[in-house]
Amino acid sequence: MDRIDAMKVFVTAVEEGSLAGAARKLKRSPTAISRALGLLEHHVGVELLHRTTRSLKLSEAGQRYVEACRRVLVDLEEADMIAGSERSSPRGILTISAPPILGEEVLRPILDSFLRENANVSVRLLMLDRFVNLVDEGVDVALRIGNLADSTHMSTRIGGDVRRVVVAAPRYLDTRAAIDEPSDLSRHDLIAFSNFGLESWSFAPARDTSIPRTVHFTPRYVVNSVRAAAASAADGMGVTRLYSYHVAEYVRDGRLRVVLPQAEPPALPVHILTPQGRAAVPKVRAFIDFAVPRLRSELGRIATESGSLD
Repeated sequence: MDRIDAMKVFVTAVEEGSLAGAARKLKRSPTAISRALGLLEHHVGVELLHRTTRSLKLSEAGQRYVEACRRVLVDLEEADMIAGSERSSPRGILTISAPPILGEEVLRPILDSFLRENANVSVRLLMLDRFVNLVDEGVDVALRIGNLADSTHMSTRIGGDVRRVVVAAPRYLDTRAAIDEPSDLSRHDLIAFSNFGLESWSFAPARDTSIPRTVHFTPRYVVNSVRAAAASAADGMGVTRLYSYHVAEYVRDGRLRVVLPQAEPPALPVHILTPQGRAAVPKVRAFIDFAVPRLRSELGRIATESGSLD
């Protein structure tokens, strides 16, 4: 058995969600795909996938093993490209992760242009509202908002600092108590987006203090979608907190108004991350060289607009 090939089949089957999908992707017969998976399971001695005719589900052992397989395949691809004669030619599948709205509205158009100029590169774009382990999940490049913890990843700051803004519809604010200080939020209907805190929000310290102010609350409405939180706030359902680029259009056209700008915590930086050593791989190097100046330009524009949202 070619274990590397079997690992590739296994990872592809998981990513495609079915044996038929893996067969189409790898241009093999479903029988060949099933045989490779069976041999791999026989070799490791455990069931990796629970299979039906229409779907796949990873076993507990399979969940751990697929992450290890991704790391092995990524390392092999990197070694081949560094040693190969086509080192300077970008090719292969580039896996990128980004927050959903930033991925859709900022990164995706840049990726479209990148693909037009790099015919031998394919892209797998993961737009996820959660922390992504780049190595375990086989991610080549991540677009990340926030201050970075110490890590072995290569990082490039691309600017475009992002504000955390509190917003509500003018018609809501006109009929409710004024919001002059963070503590005033306790008298309001709050729409909590899961990634920004379901029970509390933190604000910058008051003047002459160094202790951040924390407002605890019981939300009227909890959502796990940026678009839903912004839309409900614009419909007058309450006050929400999101990133400035999430609500820029709403504020520009008057559907939402920023409150408490003086109490906002420091803006957050935006970085591109790539695992140590991956930046030398041609497809990764080509993307970073292509995307960084374009991201800086676009995020700089958004940051300038965000500065005028108040």
